Amino acid sequence: MTVETASDTGTTTPDEPRPIAGQSELDEFVADNDVVLADFYADWCGPCQMIAPIVERLAAETDAAVAKVDVDRNQQLAAAYGVRGVPTLVLFADGEQVEEIVGVQGEDQLRSLIRGYTE
Repeated sequence: MTVETASDTGTTTPDEPRPIAGQSELDEFVADNDVVLADFYADWCGPCQMIAPIVERLAAETDAAVAKVDVDRNQQLAAAYGVRGVPTLVLFADGEQVEEIVGVQGEDQLRSLIRGYTE
């Protein structure tokens, strides 16, 4: 099995979700990665807990970097992206927001969506 390193590709995609604590941190994360899936969630949200293992697998197994945004701790950031319900998944490609999905989605559907921007 071949493992790509930063020197092989120029960048590496994180293989686990990264907690985000504000707009500047999200902006930097999006700028540093070609494709980013931002998971806007709340700890008290049952559907968010259901989708969490899927989001973790997507971080580990796809070419998308995954950002986790706690809407209770980042209310201004959630408002800036128009998040009105959780979970809300926002997909960024090449620094631009390209998709927004509200509610629990199947893993296959999310993989297909990511694949559309990483291949």
